[in-house]
Amino acid sequence: MSERNPHGWPIWYELVTADAEAAAAFYQPIFGWSIGPKPAGDVDYRMIDTGHGHVGGLLSLTDTMAGACAKPGWLFYVGVDDVDAAAATAADLGGTILKAPRDLPDVGRFALVADPQGVPFYVMRGAVEGASTAYDRMGMGKGSWNELATPDQPAANAFYAALFGWDFPDRMPMGEMGDYIFLAAAGQIIGATMPRQPGGPAGWQFYFRVPDIDAAAEQVRAGGGAVHFGPQEVPGGERVIVASDPHGVMFGAVAPAGGKA
Repeated sequence: MSERNPHGWPIWYELVTADAEAAAAFYQPIFGWSIGPKPAGDVDYRMIDTGHGHVGGLLSLTDTMAGACAKPGWLFYVGVDDVDAAAATAADLGGTILKAPRDLPDVGRFALVADPQGVPFYVMRGAVEGASTAYDRMGMGKGSWNELATPDQPAANAFYAALFGWDFPDRMPMGEMGDYIFLAAAGQIIGATMPRQPGGPAGWQFYFRVPDIDAAAEQVRAGGGAVHFGPQEVPGGERVIVASDPHGVMFGAVAPAGGKA
């Protein structure tokens, strides 16, 4: 069995949606995912399979969840060595514990927290040894980039550095938009932070890898979603889109600049 992911590594992505059937029908053709049917039991949680490992899950938003201020969106789980210690540290650093640490049998221990700017994410330690491959920079259908838009970039970067040991080794000036600051976990660049733009949301946005960005954009539109940015070539020899699904949930896709991989 392989070793666990290092502390601070993204280990799972999760879509909270008000319509699981519609969400599955929308995302599957874009990313080549296979999303299972509704399972037995009270909780509608469906695994997202890339064909070479899971990238995450799809959770149906219930009335109870909505009453507790949950809303549709993508979240990620960051692996930590100790969930209770990580949640307490997040609070000590000015964040908020939204859901206290708890165990999910045969899955692991997790907590939902928010950074000092109110952006939510999970911390988790899995129940079994072995590494997650939900984040795989070049893996088709996998999480490929993690991007934070924040109203206070220096404070957010300091928070995540203290909580996860992330480094911020380089930056790309974007003029009036501020700096795009790259973030590294365990010595590997896994995403970036940027200032929230006027009128734009604060939060984490996740880019999943596809072989052809133009085909992905066409599929987004065909499925009733919208493309808000791109297809656009970005530094590093890749092309991206920023899109939303029919329920308004934002996400991104990334592909090689030269077309199909």
